[in-house]
Amino acid sequence: MMRMKPDQWQDVIDTNLSSVFYASQARAHAATKVMGKQRRGRIINIASVVGITGNAGQANYSAAKAGVIGLTKTIAREWAARNITANAVAPGFIASDMTAAIDKKYEEAILKSIPLGRYGQPEEVAGLVRFLALDPAAAYITGQTYTIDGGMVMN
Repeated sequence: MMRMKPDQWQDVIDTNLSSVFYASQARAHAATKVMGKQRRGRIINIASVVGITGNAGQANYSAAKAGVIGLTKTIAREWAARNITANAVAPGFIASDMTAAIDKKYEEAILKSIPLGRYGQPEEVAGLVRFLALDPAAAYITGQTYTIDGGMVMN
């Protein structure tokens, strides 16, 4: 954090938090026309486990993802009267181009920190999002943050 330049901070905040705010604001205006009239709807924002735990060297990303979690809770409170739910999904390490590029020595340490001992798969995250977005059993769930991280963050 001490070495982070202001533009590094701002770029990550803009990409990972401000963008969610502006998209949510646009959804809110559209929701007044669509979801508000239907009196139902579901909003799912993507956060990260580092928004819950923090991560050394990533103050900007951790703060942005924590902000997404707080913003999601606010949206849930503001839109609950319209029967619109809002939840956040906070993935841990998910198999991707980014995780494929991780140094093998560091990867061993990461996998040891995950009780299930593996990276998550994109389709596992998609399945959780699908449940929250479409399943009737999720209709009474709002303002929550769901970690999908192989047990890294057991809260």
